[in-house]
Amino acid sequence: MMEINTPDWVKHAIFYQIFPDRFARTTVPKDALLQTLPWEPWEAAPTPQGYKGGNLWGVIEQLDYLQDLGINAIYFTPIFQSACNHRYHTHDYYQVDPLLGGNLALEELLEAAHQRNIKVVLDGVFNHASRGFYYFNDILENGPHSPWLNWFKVLDWPLSAYDGSKPANYVGWANNRALPEFNHENPDVREYIMQVAEYWIRLGVDGWRLDVPFEIRVPEFWQEFRQRVKAINPEAYIVGEVWTDSRQWLDGNQFDGVMNYLFTAPTIAFTGGDRVRMELVEAPSYFPYPALSAAEYGQKIEELLSLYPWKIQLTQLNLLDSHDTARMLSIVNGDRASVELATLLLFTFPGAPSIYYGDEVGLPGAMDPDCRRSFPPAEQWHQPTFDYHQKLIAIRHQYPALRLGSYRVLHREGLGYGFARILGTEVIIVAVNSAMESAQIGVQVGDLPGQPGQSLSQSLGQLPGQLIYGTGELDWNSDLTQLQIHLPPRQGCMIRL
Repeated sequence: MMEINTPDWVKHAIFYQIFPDRFARTTVPKDALLQTLPWEPWEAAPTPQGYKGGNLWGVIEQLDYLQDLGINAIYFTPIFQSACNHRYHTHDYYQVDPLLGGNLALEELLEAAHQRNIKVVLDGVFNHASRGFYYFNDILENGPHSPWLNWFKVLDWPLSAYDGSKPANYVGWANNRALPEFNHENPDVREYIMQVAEYWIRLGVDGWRLDVPFEIRVPEFWQEFRQRVKAINPEAYIVGEVWTDSRQWLDGNQFDGVMNYLFTAPTIAFTGGDRVRMELVEAPSYFPYPALSAAEYGQKIEELLSLYPWKIQLTQLNLLDSHDTARMLSIVNGDRASVELATLLLFTFPGAPSIYYGDEVGLPGAMDPDCRRSFPPAEQWHQPTFDYHQKLIAIRHQYPALRLGSYRVLHREGLGYGFARILGTEVIIVAVNSAMESAQIGVQVGDLPGQPGQSLSQSLGQLPGQLIYGTGELDWNSDLTQLQIHLPPRQGCMIRL
């Protein structure tokens, strides 16, 4: 069996996902041209095609905010030149979009982020390009005479790139003629993508998030991608956008992790329950419904933790929402308790937690484009949401067991759920009550490391349970081998043994 190696830094990372057009607009413009463009009003509802004018200079100005929050990794949705605000229609893989500040802004961002020990991961859209991509545009101009013909999947002539009343006559991803698919069977296409990946890693980018990688079915493609990226930086992070069982990509020879929607879905279903608005979750393929009991949630979590090698579990990218889903606050119809419980589960789960920009200040958002709202001014923040994010991040940084420890389910009755993260003699117990009434979480601690707690208690001169997050009352039996955690309705807590 091959040895699995994953980037060590990811195990200790707190990611922050940024949609560049909507996070921050610079207060000190570096480019006179960007000052006079007709942006949509920042505070107005987002539209499918409008630009708000967020840019990488703005992100640089917000790095102190992210550092103070405890963020040490950023994942950007695409930043390369494109004629759409989300930039999944790539024009040029070697040019950062001029609306974002161009290549110079990225170079300055990398330097400023790395000075703060913040890693930067870019979005690689390598399944398809755009109608404006030079090689495809040459086909539109020159037809069958184009030297780039075999780079795409042309079926017939004439091509109809814009007139929907006529057949496109080429393959577009998801039948979208705006997204012509690469012909990955062509070795020149394959080499081009590999060189793009290598170029930005050499420039200092810390990894790639790969858009719809399951669409590229050419044998050994992702194996070669990994080899070439890791040859430049063995600690580069390669994470795939795969929403389902990902064992075929997480064999240690391709990706270091995936966007872990198999964690997202049951966590929303358990904490949100029947508050989940079906119209916001039926289209994406992650199924955060129907409502789950604690026993059902525990079963799904144990199944997930059995899917992949442990080194890969520790480098999964865990999330509650993203640019492809409604925000959890809107999914649960504004029920903030559901979001806080889910966030507690997110920050105590194996793998790297990822915050979608604005979630930490209570930004709502329905399906695209509404989930891509502008980051709100401070006076519109929901301060308690920010406070518990900051607290959970600090706790995760403080206790290695939350980053590296094993995961053991201890209690699953009704809507009460409890588990431990264990690393050596460090034990963190997490208890969650998703019910509308109080709950008791019973925990047998006698067989946990460092237990039975009596000798530990005597040496410390105190009870062996310290509440480090949340609300709850702790009752121990006489020999300190059993713990009862009394939780109020819709509350969770963390206890350090």
